[in-house]
Amino acid sequence: MQSDFLVIGSGIAGLSFAIHAAKYGSVTVITKGKMLESNTAWAQGGISAVLDKAKREMGDNEEAHIADTLDAGAGLCKEHAVKTIIDEGNATIDDLVNFGVEFDRNDDDSYSLGKEGGHSQRRILHCKDTTGLEIAKALIETAKKLDNVTILEEHFAIDLITTAKLGIAIEDRIVGAYVLDEATGKVNIFKSNQVLLATGGCGKVYLYTTNPDSSTGDGLAMAWRAGATISNMEFVQFHPTCFYNPSAQGAEARSFLVSEAVRGEGGILINAQGVEFTKQHDPRGSLAPRDIVARAIDHEIKKTGAACIYLDVTHKPKGFMKERFPHIYETLLSFGHDCEKDPIPVVPAAHYQCGGVTTDTDARTTIQGLYAIGEVACTGLHGANRLASNSLLEGNVMARRALRYIVKNLKHHKSIPNDITIPSWEGRDATPPDELVLVSHNWDEIRRLMWDYVSIVRTDNRLQRAARRLRNLRKEVREFYWGHTVTSDILELRNLVATSMLIVDCAIRRKESRGIHYTLDHPEKNDQYLSDTEVRKF
Repeated sequence: MQSDFLVIGSGIAGLSFAIHAAKYGSVTVITKGKMLESNTAWAQGGISAVLDKAKREMGDNEEAHIADTLDAGAGLCKEHAVKTIIDEGNATIDDLVNFGVEFDRNDDDSYSLGKEGGHSQRRILHCKDTTGLEIAKALIETAKKLDNVTILEEHFAIDLITTAKLGIAIEDRIVGAYVLDEATGKVNIFKSNQVLLATGGCGKVYLYTTNPDSSTGDGLAMAWRAGATISNMEFVQFHPTCFYNPSAQGAEARSFLVSEAVRGEGGILINAQGVEFTKQHDPRGSLAPRDIVARAIDHEIKKTGAACIYLDVTHKPKGFMKERFPHIYETLLSFGHDCEKDPIPVVPAAHYQCGGVTTDTDARTTIQGLYAIGEVACTGLHGANRLASNSLLEGNVMARRALRYIVKNLKHHKSIPNDITIPSWEGRDATPPDELVLVSHNWDEIRRLMWDYVSIVRTDNRLQRAARRLRNLRKEVREFYWGHTVTSDILELRNLVATSMLIVDCAIRRKESRGIHYTLDHPEKNDQYLSDTEVRKF
């Protein structure tokens, strides 16, 4: 299959790009699984932006949003990227509204704005507590109406195809991707001059995560194998408030997020004795940036031996949670917990990848024709810790900027030479059932060792142990991959181990504590490391 634009991923970043790009050429969107199986669709809180009305009436401005982002990023944000993305906030909200997103409004028809940790003002637009789902539905509906957009579900991108991979002695550039049709088991070639990675994050490398099962670092691993530069993978953000439900069955029950917006509306983190312990760590208490709150919870759990801490909203008026956070209220109720009567048991869980494929503010990677936007990318917006609700903003803004750059520079782009031959995918023998058990075992082992050794609090010794075991696991996974039929399970395991190694390798290099990378062996910031941690496969 050949198209002008190949988009890998179906969240806000990929679909927003596809909708805009359809004006300029043919677009193919591929996504493993179904369209709504994305981090975007699971996002509850909202999207941050400084609106004109907020500037006039609340005293908010882009400078304040920039300052909050830089503060949360602990010195590693790229100020140019922060300013560029935040300055386009208003326009990106207009885009989403035009696509059919209906953000909550006040009685006077102005937008209802929420507040989350690290923000100095109310600037979070939301659709109750299912903001991401409403955005995803609107984008999918819009994209499906466009004749120039082809959407293929259950198509798993295996690897990017570059001229360097093909052994062609010209400037390394993208020429397409090998893609598994999960329904037929056939591997097809998708050719394109412009390939956009919008594959989301890697939360499933950890045992406990707020992410959907699809978040296995696929785009990141593909880009790394293709030779793109990767940055700052040591910075994996843990969300402070994942519902603690140890007897739960099913993915959503085990990883149900209780939005930070609940704390923005007055929810308080307390221990079993009812004490608001977070103020011992930061005067902002429950609304401090996520790295501080997650470490405070981790410290409290280890100090007391408790299984969890609690998010208390019982002081709010009756009916408040049901009205403002209906999805959270009803979901908790379905698990047998009435949050208006009893505090919500919560624990931190892996949530967001702040590092990723290195890009500039036009989404360009270090490989010509390959772009990355959304969580898979590292633009410099998030630094060492993401400010809440900046992710949907980044995905939508960067989709606009990537297309703007491509269209402006089309005449300078080199087309794929007509004489390039891409070899067909070579199939392997079927995978024996006993080996499938090993795949499942290795999947579980990776996620547990990452949780035990590379989570909220780290040490040099734990990181070295993780690195040694991951090296062995990578050898085993290689044997599965090269020796047997390609399946989605084997592909995810391959990407899982690659992404885990990138996280560990970056964490070992950073001999300091900064943002969401905290190590007991180097507990202070060290300006010697005031730069990105970059890795590249040669």
